Amino acid sequence: FAAQRHVLTYMEDAVSQLLENREDISQYGIARFFTEYFNSVRQGTHILFREFSFVQATPHNRASFLRTFWRCFRTVGKNGGKYSSIYCYLLTAQEYHCLLQLLCPDFPMELTQKAARIVLMDDAMDCLMSFSDFLFAFQIQFCYSEFLESVAAIYQDLLAGKNPNTVIVPTSSSGQHRQRQPPNDCNPLEGVEASLFYQCLESLCDRSKYSCPPSALVKEMLSNAQRMTFYGFLLALAKDQGINRALGALPDKGDLFLDPAMDQELEKLVAQVSGLSMSGPASSSGDTANPPVRNSPRINSPWKSLHHRRKMDAESEGSNEETDSSEN
Repeated sequence: FAAQRHVLTYMEDAVSQLLENREDISQYGIARFFTEYFNSVRQGTHILFREFSFVQATPHNRASFLRTFWRCFRTVGKNGGKYSSIYCYLLTAQEYHCLLQLLCPDFPMELTQKAARIVLMDDAMDCLMSFSDFLFAFQIQFCYSEFLESVAAIYQDLLAGKNPNTVIVPTSSSGQHRQRQPPNDCNPLEGVEASLFYQCLESLCDRSKYSCPPSALVKEMLSNAQRMTFYGFLLALAKDQGINRALGALPDKGDLFLDPAMDQELEKLVAQVSGLSMSGPASSSGDTANPPVRNSPRINSPWKSLHHRRKMDAESEGSNEETDSSEN
């Protein structure tokens, strides 16, 4: 169970942060630190602003990052569509990569480009994509990255008439940083025999230790075609709602822009900000002898690393020293 849930990965990360920030943690106790850490893991907020090596370390981390990306930027696809069934915001791969880097500063561009290629295929990489198209393609590329590396090698071997059973499953470190040579999918009549392709993928799923799509869904997908190209297969994976449900990170495509819990929180935040702005002028023109007491609402902020708080404390102490010197 511990290995399946990657408990050791989280324990090592928690201890590493504990040692790095032991001075700050000593103020409120180690027990509270571990409680807050594993609560953030359970809620999926532990991946915010973390390094890419940690974000991609476990399937739960990848699903949490994907879900966070969707919740933070779903309005990119929602805005515009409210007033028109045609017009909506379209972004390039570079622009989507900038959004990813807001959550993970060292997120590799290569993964973004691979996800964009699933959508664009042979089109120029600077073409525009809708948020939903990119999101579901990114989900497949990010969650199944090691699997797709092996699929690409199998596909190339089948095209060349080689035995695909000699394919070596890549490691997690090599899967993200090796440039994948795009197979030749220009001609729709090209490709490999779908039944043979599935036999190889079924064997791959049986022996792979990394995340793979359910073989039953892959079989159903390939049984409807006689021949299959590599990017045709990736696009079918991205569009399959059964695989999306198996991953469990994103809602169905029809509900992609619906997030009642987040909408409710945003409405509360807007109402609080509006109330503060409206009460400002009224308080200045009222009775100055007995000004009304207003309790500022406490808004829960995202989890921040402890070294960030320590940096803020250091800046605060520096400003106090300057004030004391000026008074003297």
